[in-house]
Amino acid sequence: MPAPEHHLCRTHHAREDETLSAPGTAPTTVRSATPGSAFPLGATLMPDGTNFAVASDIAVAMTLCLFEADGTEHQVPLLDNDAGVWHAFVPGVGAGTAYGFRAAGPWEPSRGQRCNPAKLLLDPYARAISGEVSFGPELLDYTVGDMDAPSTLDSAHHVPRSIVVDPAFDWEGDVHPGTNYADTVFYEAHVKGLTELHPEVPAELRGSYAALGHPAVIAHLVDLGVTAVELLPVHQSVPEEFLVQSGRTNYWGYTTIGYLAPHEKYSAHARAGLVGGQVSEFKTMVKRLHAAGLEVILDVVFNHTAEGGHGGPTLCHRGLDNPAYYRLSPADPRYYVDTTGTGNSLNVDHATTLRLIMDSLRYWILEMHVDGFRFDLATTLAREDGSFEKTASFFDLITQDPVVGRTKLIAEPWDVGQMDSYSLGRFPPLWSEWNGRYRDSVRDFWRGADGMLGELATRLSGSSDLFGGSVRRPSASVNLVTVHDGFTLRDLVSYDHKHNEANGEQNRDGSTDNRSWNSGAEGVTQDPTVNAVRGLRTRAILTTLLTSLGTPLLLGGDELGRTQDGNNNAYSQDGPITWVDWATADQTLLAFTRRLVALRREHPVLRRRRFLTGAQSEEIGWYSPTGRFMSGADWSDPRARSVALYLDGADAPDRDDHGRPLVDSDLLLLVNGWSGAVDFTLPDPRPGASWTIALDSSSPLGEPADAARRGVGEQVRVPGWSVLVLTSPVPGL
Repeated sequence: MPAPEHHLCRTHHAREDETLSAPGTAPTTVRSATPGSAFPLGATLMPDGTNFAVASDIAVAMTLCLFEADGTEHQVPLLDNDAGVWHAFVPGVGAGTAYGFRAAGPWEPSRGQRCNPAKLLLDPYARAISGEVSFGPELLDYTVGDMDAPSTLDSAHHVPRSIVVDPAFDWEGDVHPGTNYADTVFYEAHVKGLTELHPEVPAELRGSYAALGHPAVIAHLVDLGVTAVELLPVHQSVPEEFLVQSGRTNYWGYTTIGYLAPHEKYSAHARAGLVGGQVSEFKTMVKRLHAAGLEVILDVVFNHTAEGGHGGPTLCHRGLDNPAYYRLSPADPRYYVDTTGTGNSLNVDHATTLRLIMDSLRYWILEMHVDGFRFDLATTLAREDGSFEKTASFFDLITQDPVVGRTKLIAEPWDVGQMDSYSLGRFPPLWSEWNGRYRDSVRDFWRGADGMLGELATRLSGSSDLFGGSVRRPSASVNLVTVHDGFTLRDLVSYDHKHNEANGEQNRDGSTDNRSWNSGAEGVTQDPTVNAVRGLRTRAILTTLLTSLGTPLLLGGDELGRTQDGNNNAYSQDGPITWVDWATADQTLLAFTRRLVALRREHPVLRRRRFLTGAQSEEIGWYSPTGRFMSGADWSDPRARSVALYLDGADAPDRDDHGRPLVDSDLLLLVNGWSGAVDFTLPDPRPGASWTIALDSSSPLGEPADAARRGVGEQVRVPGWSVLVLTSPVPGL
C-alpha cells in the first residue's frame, strides 16, 4: 500500500526555475534553501530548520523531495556538492517531515550506472522510515520488457518515506553495563516473537520495543540469568516481492534498507500514529534493559540490502550511486557479485559504503546506546579481490575506531562465496565468532554419532584449536547449539527431518544437514519413553552449553520448550510458528535452565579468561569412567561416549575487575552420551578430594538425588544421556 504522508511546515514558496521534476510528476518547488553543510550526512534537525546531505559521486543533479500530509511533493534542488556530497539547509522543516531524494545522472546499466529521477529514493542515513513498499513496475528503474530503457513511471506513491527526527531524549544517566565477555551469556531474541503473546504485556504494546522493555519481559530475562539480549535485525527492512505476493513476509528482517532507522513495525508508538516514534521508543527500551544490567546487541546486515539483484526494486542505494554501494561483476557491471545468496553484496571496498557502515555503528552506540553487534555473513565484509582478507580495510577501521572498537563485535564467520566462504577462527583479535564447529560437534555427540568424544572435549575446553594463541581468549568462541536459523532445541530432539511445508516452498527450503535425532518418533508423540529421552537429551545439551569454556548463546524460547513444529527455516513465518507461546511454556525446563545459568555464574572456573594448557595438567584433566587418565586408545575409540573433565579451582591466573584472583571450588563434569547408565570411578586429581553433586541433568530440575559427599575411588552412577557436575572445596581456600 502507498506510504503515508507526513507534516511539512508551510513556510515555503515556489520558484519554478529551481524545479528538477521526475517524468510524470507535477511538484511544487521550494525556494529559501541555502547551501547548508556537507556534514553530517542525512537529515539533521536544527533550531530553525533541517540540514540535508546525501552522497553520490555519479549523480549530476540531486533533488530533495518534501511531502505534505495530502501527498503534495515539494522539490528542493541541492545545488551544492562538496566531495560527492549534495547538501542544503531548508528553514522551517521540522521533526516528523517526510522526505526523499531524486538523483539525476548517467543511465548506463552496462556500466553499472543507474540514476533515474523518476524514482524516489530513501535517505541512506534516515533516522526513521515510515510506510511500506507497494510492489509493481513503478519500483523498477528500467522499463518492463526492456532492461536497457529507463523507466518513466514515478515511484513516489509506492515507496516509504524518510522522516526527519528530533534526537532529543532524556537518558537519565544511562550507563552501558559493560559486562566482561567471560561473564556474558547471550540470549538471541526477536522483538516481536518474544513479546507478541506475553500475557503480562498490554495488548497495544505486544510485539514492540516497548514490550521488550516491559517489566514482565525484563524480569524473565533477569531471572533466567542472561546478561545480553542479541536482537534479530531491527534496522528498517523490506520483504521480498515474492513473499508479499504469497501473503508472507521476511519475519527475521535480514533485508535491510535503512541502516540508521529502527524498524517501524516494531514500534507501538508508530502503530498509534506517532510518526518517527520508533526512535524514542527504542531508546526507552535500551534504557530499561540497561537499568536491569542487560546489554543490547544488534544483529546487523551490512553484507547486502533489500534491493536484491539487477532486476530488483530501486529504493535507495542503487539509484543514488550503484557502483559505490554494490560489488559489480567485472565481466558485466549490469550484474552484481553475490556472496550472500540475496542477489547483491555491498561494496565494502568503496569509501562511501565504508563510511555508511561506520557511521551507522557509531550512531547506534552513541545515540541509541547499544552495546555491540553481531555481523551477519561477516566474511563478505572482509572480501577484497574476491577472497577473505584478515587485513581488510573494514577490520582496520573497526580496530582503530575509539567508539566501535570498544564494543562487543561478533562475526557470523561465513557467507556463500565460492572462495573462503567458511572463515571460522580467522577473524582479528577484537572479534568473537559464532562457532559452527561447536554447534555441529555438540549436536553429533548428543545424537549418538560415533567418534565424537575427542571433538566434544575440544569444544568443552574452549576450542583452542580455532581461537588459541597469545592474542585471543576463550570468549572468542560464541558457543551455540540452536539459533533462529534451524531447529529450536525442542525440535532438535524431536525431528529427524525438516518440516517446512508452511513456507510454501514444497519443503525444498532450509538445510537438510540438521544433525538431529527425534529420540524414537517423528514429532509430537504421547510415548512416555520417547518423551523421557527427549527431556534427558535437552537438559544434557543445555548443560554442555553452559559448562563449556567460551561465551554461551541461548536461543530465546529454548528455555521454555518452544517448538516450530519441525520448521528449520521459519524466516517467512510471522505467527504462532515463531512466536513464543508463554501459555504453554515448560516451567520445569525454565527452572532447570535458571539453575544451570546460576551454576555458571557461581563458578569462575567455567568462565576462564584464558585457555587451559594441555590435555593433562594441573589445570585440567580428562579421565575415563575407570578413574584413570584418558589414553590415546580411549580417545581414538569410535564407540567411546563417556568422559570425566576435571577443572582445578585453585589455579587462579584470572582476576576479576578489581584485581582479585578468581578462586573457585574444583569441578568435575561426568559426561555420559550412552543411552544406559555408566558408573564413574572418581579420579584423584587432588589428594583427599571430597565431591558433592551440584547438578544432575537427568533430574528435571537439576537437583541431585543424593547429596552425600564422595571420596576418590568411590563410584557415581550417571544415567544415560546425562551430565553430572560435581564440586569439591579447595583445601585452605
